[in-house]
Amino acid sequence: MFKKIATLIVLITSGVLFSQTKVQDTVTRKATILPSQNQNTFIFNSETPSLNQIAGAPKAFYSYYWEFGDGNYSTKKEPKHTYKKPGDYEVKLWVTNNYDTGKTPSTRPKKVKTNETADVSDNEIQILKNPIELRRNREPLPDEDFVITLSYKNEKEYVTNGTIYFYYNEKEFKNDNFELLEIRNYNDENISDLGSDLVYSNDYDDQFSAYASSENRVYTAVKFQDTTERKNLPLSIEEAKQVFKKGKKITFKNLNPNEQRNIFFSLKTTPEMIKDTSAILKVRSIYVPDDNYENHRVKDMEMEIVTSHDPNKMSTSGLFINYRLVRFKRIKFKTRFQNDGEGPARTIRLETDVPDMFDKSTLQIENMYPECPICPKNEEVRYSCLDTIIKQKQIIFTFKNIYLPGTQQKNVTEKDSTKGFVKYSLKFGKDFHKQTTKSRTSIIFDKNEPIITNYSRTRFNPGISIGIKAGYNYYPKLNNSRSYFTGITISPFKSYRFYWQSELYANKHDFESERITSISNDPEVVGPFDLNNGTVIDNAFVGRENTSQKSQKIIETVPVSLRYNINNYIGVGFGPHITTIISSELERINTIRYYEVTQSPSGFVPGNEYGELTRSNSQSIKEKTEVQTQFFLDTTFGFARIGPSVGIRYYKNFKTDFDSWHFYAIWKF
Repeated sequence: MFKKIATLIVLITSGVLFSQTKVQDTVTRKATILPSQNQNTFIFNSETPSLNQIAGAPKAFYSYYWEFGDGNYSTKKEPKHTYKKPGDYEVKLWVTNNYDTGKTPSTRPKKVKTNETADVSDNEIQILKNPIELRRNREPLPDEDFVITLSYKNEKEYVTNGTIYFYYNEKEFKNDNFELLEIRNYNDENISDLGSDLVYSNDYDDQFSAYASSENRVYTAVKFQDTTERKNLPLSIEEAKQVFKKGKKITFKNLNPNEQRNIFFSLKTTPEMIKDTSAILKVRSIYVPDDNYENHRVKDMEMEIVTSHDPNKMSTSGLFINYRLVRFKRIKFKTRFQNDGEGPARTIRLETDVPDMFDKSTLQIENMYPECPICPKNEEVRYSCLDTIIKQKQIIFTFKNIYLPGTQQKNVTEKDSTKGFVKYSLKFGKDFHKQTTKSRTSIIFDKNEPIITNYSRTRFNPGISIGIKAGYNYYPKLNNSRSYFTGITISPFKSYRFYWQSELYANKHDFESERITSISNDPEVVGPFDLNNGTVIDNAFVGRENTSQKSQKIIETVPVSLRYNINNYIGVGFGPHITTIISSELERINTIRYYEVTQSPSGFVPGNEYGELTRSNSQSIKEKTEVQTQFFLDTTFGFARIGPSVGIRYYKNFKTDFDSWHFYAIWKF
């Protein structure tokens, strides 16, 4: 029995029993390209790692993106492709693991070779609906690469030479969104970095901006809209420069009527974007089909930063909200979904949480897929429509009478056809605070179990609030103390609860540093002394008083303090306070007073005061700069977050036991 117990103890202490060592996922998952050749025609297949199913999620699956090395691509699992010309081609593959807990597999390119010319009329062609289109193979995940395909075509009836501008890395994000790894073009396009041939002037408000080109022309801009065709090319270029940090200029030649071409951008999402998951990002292209004219198309493509490749996701544009201007803005949200069933979905219900600070009555539908009209209220219809129901804590979007194919449905090869989304915007309510919010969506396909998305979070930029502060210091242990100060404070703008604050102000402090008083024991001969009333005295009691009056110039700082707003009108704070005495001036005052000699039973004693004689001696004392540190607790009353308030502060010096009080008024802007 004791032997079994001893064995059990050994197992527990060695970590074998009731514990498991977590093994880090250091093994690289790989997918291998497997081509099958028949002259110039290939059927491409792949060998992929096993999927690790996310518990509770729909069935895991791979999506595919192929580049054939000749300017064409496919999203099929096993595409068939014929090469027109003989030569060596490098085939690339990106596989994306959806609803999978493992790492995204990497793939080595595969070279294939053809020796003759072939007919390519049977090749898969991605027909463009618009002259310029952008698409991606997957959502950007931090520290992972993805591909953006820029496709363009000539809708003119003649051969054209034109230009394409491609912009990425939005300025509203502190860190770069992406690192551009490679650009692959197959039609002799010339690619260069963007120059700066326009000068921007920000003397206008947020609605309008003025731009001056090198030709001294002035353009007035309204906010950007993704429209069909625009004519003011310098304006569109400058608008893009105000939004994006980086870009490329692509020039092409000899584009035949109805010909379409593809350019491939490999980008890697920077690791720093992990903190911005659920953020909505965008890239932009400006397409000038004919360089002889300024007519052009502008196209934005929105993406969401993800932590895993889950097609059902909620995202928002409200990651960096300016609290001062928030009442004039609409915050955009986007919920996307994918039907992973074996058949089409006819009804899709999105139950979306809405934080209390948003005004649900300001709901505005920005975009959706499947595209359909808004359902009429209190009326049953048989056509496809989007119904919206506003509840106390939720907004419910319901796609009715639609047809959204399933990924496992027979004959469905295009995964994008199984995806949908709702994009909407809201304004903030009348009374809201500077708080981070979070919300998510329950997605219900027909009568299936709900799929719960990630949390979509909004947060505000800290902003800066400058305060003007003035007041009076009270020192209980000093005589004749007079201390007035004025200065500034800096803190985040209109913080909700906890926030930091720094302070700097100048102070002039006058006080009595020393007083020595004495009266002679016996009368002294001081006369004859004329009292100006005809009385002359010869002797009197003499009193002597020596005082020192000090005047200091002080710089006071609070490097950082922690503050808390209890409500809109009361706040409290705590922190260190540093006093630096930069100069001192000392004035010595000698005063002599004369008292009449009066008789008492015990002898002569001082009587009434005759008068005084005062001598002063001012001198500047060069003292070493003195630094004192103390801590404080204080309370403010008034408008705690922004505007005027008054406060009282208690200073505690633990080293010298020299305490003081600080009374002040402050106005934060």
